[in-house]
Amino acid sequence: MPKAAKQKRGGATSGPYDRKASKSSSANTNIFRFDKDFGQHILKNPGISDAIVDKAYLKPTDVVVEVGPGTGNITVRALEKAKKVIAIELDPRMGAEVTKRVQGTPLAKKLEVILGDVIKMPEMPPCDALISNTPYQISSPLIFKMLAMPNPPRVAVLMFQREFAKRLVARPGDALYSRLSVNVNFWASCKHIMPLNGDRKADPTQKVGKQNFKPPPKVESDVVRIEPLLGSARPNIAFDVAKLYQEFDGLLRIAFNRKNKTLRAAFSIKEVLAMCERNYKVYCSLHNIPIDESVATAADAAGMDIDMDVDGDDDDDNDNDAAEEAGAMDEDEDEDMPTFFKEVKDAETAKEVGKTPARNPKSKVALVVKAKVEKVLTGTGLGEKRARMCDQNDFLKLLLAFHEEGIHFS
Repeated sequence: MPKAAKQKRGGATSGPYDRKASKSSSANTNIFRFDKDFGQHILKNPGISDAIVDKAYLKPTDVVVEVGPGTGNITVRALEKAKKVIAIELDPRMGAEVTKRVQGTPLAKKLEVILGDVIKMPEMPPCDALISNTPYQISSPLIFKMLAMPNPPRVAVLMFQREFAKRLVARPGDALYSRLSVNVNFWASCKHIMPLNGDRKADPTQKVGKQNFKPPPKVESDVVRIEPLLGSARPNIAFDVAKLYQEFDGLLRIAFNRKNKTLRAAFSIKEVLAMCERNYKVYCSLHNIPIDESVATAADAAGMDIDMDVDGDDDDDNDNDAAEEAGAMDEDEDEDMPTFFKEVKDAETAKEVGKTPARNPKSKVALVVKAKVEKVLTGTGLGEKRARMCDQNDFLKLLLAFHEEGIHFS
């Protein structure tokens, strides 16, 4: 007859030789720990994985590239619909995991895993579609690497951080309209698909909240569908040969440095004019155009009808308007000013005029460049327009006008 179980001394529930349970054994059941430095936030919601693949509208003949497959939740669904899936993974553990996921099944023959950093690869593999639960730190480089392909994919369905996704689809006048918005939409069309049109009050099943990932990120996510312009619709601008893309991006960097200021204010900043002057000298040297680098005088500036001061405007445009109104008020009040105060004001004015000249006097070529910038801004009619209100055609018009004056930005 078996012995009856006895209560341990002191109410103990285990013996001295019983294995102690780990504190994290019930909470942590992962085979390996996810590395947040690699942006590893595994999508665990099968409904969102299905939606990402469905929105790519894959064909049985399509070759799909997936960046960051993780444990293969999206990969398996893509393999069921496409001819082949090329999974590019930085972490060898994840590469082994996604391979193991389809091992011994018919899908294994359709999967190719490439270990490495997609951004450092010479070029992405040719494909018909690109899908990715994108690591947030490579969001922008991944998009431009895809758009720089000689034959970009037909469609890309990518998950991004919410704010980044909203910047992608922003239009002129939107709060998040930026250099990224102009650059990407110059080469492709972008559309919010989860949540639909970016409306986070829409169907809750269309939202991509933090709880859909393991481990959960600190921010919410959105899914964007990007369709690169192909064939005759693609802008006839080469990335590597003419480097006009760098020119376009250089112009946007200046314009969006302070997107709420006018373009005239943006191009009046001292550092911007100095950069334009350096590039103009290179242009003149390449085209054998003589330039005068001697020190400019006040008479030279007066002859070009420009101001010698090129320090730019660091204040808001509203402040400038207020200053102009204050100046007009001062002129009206001069007539009623007592003689004593007029003498004091005249003395202060004379003191300003008699200031020591700048240590680095401006050259005549600097005046020429400033005059050319002003000519472009006035001629295009964009000088008083703000970058956040300009569309792609405005920036292309501005770039063409600068090139005609010999001013470049790369």
